[in-house]
Amino acid sequence: MRFRLSKLIVSGAASLALAAIPAAAQRAGGNAQQTTYRAPRTADGKADLNGIWQAMNTANWDIRPHAAAQGPDLMLGAQFSVAPGIGVIEGDGEIPYLPAAAAKQKENYANRMKLDPEVKCYLPGVPRATYMPYPFQIVQSQKYIMLVYEYAGGVRTIYMDSNSKPPADSWMGWSNGHWEGDTLVVDVTGLNDQTWFDRAGNFHSDALHVVERYTPRSPDTLMYEATIEDPKTFSRPWKISMPLYRHVEKNAQLLEYKCPEFAEEVLYGSLRKKPLTK
Repeated sequence: MRFRLSKLIVSGAASLALAAIPAAAQRAGGNAQQTTYRAPRTADGKADLNGIWQAMNTANWDIRPHAAAQGPDLMLGAQFSVAPGIGVIEGDGEIPYLPAAAAKQKENYANRMKLDPEVKCYLPGVPRATYMPYPFQIVQSQKYIMLVYEYAGGVRTIYMDSNSKPPADSWMGWSNGHWEGDTLVVDVTGLNDQTWFDRAGNFHSDALHVVERYTPRSPDTLMYEATIEDPKTFSRPWKISMPLYRHVEKNAQLLEYKCPEFAEEVLYGSLRKKPLTK
């Protein structure tokens, strides 16, 4: 009887606690919505985004929600196993592929160790460069903003004083930017069809159009959003979003990671007169 009474008391207390959570969360959410962070300013009065930033997620494995899985090379064991992730696609977490494109994605996945541009040290494109597991640096001025990526020494220039057109398609595309309040909005066109969104074979065509938004949300975080449109591949536009975190180490810096030498065997090993023996 005493055990049963104690159980009822504990159960009732837990129910009261759970009932209080939504109200507390609502109050916290309301306060959060009322508080608007104002970023430090540059000399021209714009939000100061200068710094070294990095995504902290597993989107480079797969931008969709995914479970942990065995990696593509069994001999590497857990070292190259796929880390789980909640995904970065807004809404239902799925990519609205057209039927033929969905079939192509499955083919890409099956052959990912041969076809993924990252395996060959090709530039990652937009938006993948943002959430690869390496930092990147924002260098800001009034007319131009530079995005410098550690991976493969990639660089993008965002033109803030023009609405120019890309002279040709390229790996990192052509970026025109403008400010909407404290949000840096970047319109990216002129992207080739050679890059992927992740290691899972999610891809696009040369009709890809990306609109990025970088919004300061605290001294050491940015909110990154990218709206993706490609009528050749997707049935409608879709969006990804994630926080980016500032590197605050005393000696934070980009290090040299030029990976072509690590991809030589993948690219040219088959051309050897005598293949390497294991």
